Amino acid sequence: MKARLDNLLSLRIVRFGLTGGVATLTHIVVAFGLLHFFASTVFIANLFGFLCAFGLSYLMQSVFVFRRRLSLQNAWRFFIVQFSALMISQLISELFSGINEYLRVLLVVFLIPMVTYIIHKTWTYKDTDNTENKK
Repeated sequence: MKARLDNLLSLRIVRFGLTGGVATLTHIVVAFGLLHFFASTVFIANLFGFLCAFGLSYLMQSVFVFRRRLSLQNAWRFFIVQFSALMISQLISELFSGINEYLRVLLVVFLIPMVTYIIHKTWTYKDTDNTENKK
C-alpha cells in the first residue's frame, strides 16, 4: 500500500490535484464563510477566498508539486496566472449571475485548475531552478 501511494505521489499531476484540492477547499471555506456569516457579495467572497488559497497554493505548488525553490520570479509568475484566473472566474461568475451564489463559487473553483496547471507547467516554473528531475 505504501509503495502504491509513493508511486502515485511521484506523479506531478497527482501532487497538483492534491494541492489544488487543499487550495480549493480553502477558497470554498473562506468564501462560504463570508457569504454566510457576513452576507458578503460573491466578488468579495471570491477575492478573499482567492487570497487565502493563493498563499497556501504558491507554497505547496512550488515546494511539493514542481519542486522548485521559492523565488520572487516564480511568485510573480504564479500571481499573474492566478490573478488572471481570478478575473476570468469573476467573469464566469457574472455570466451565471442568475443561479445560486454558492453554485457560482463552486463553478469558479472547479473550472480554472486544469488551465492553470498547464500554464504553470509550461511558463511559471519552466525556466527556473529545478530541484528534481521532471516527471
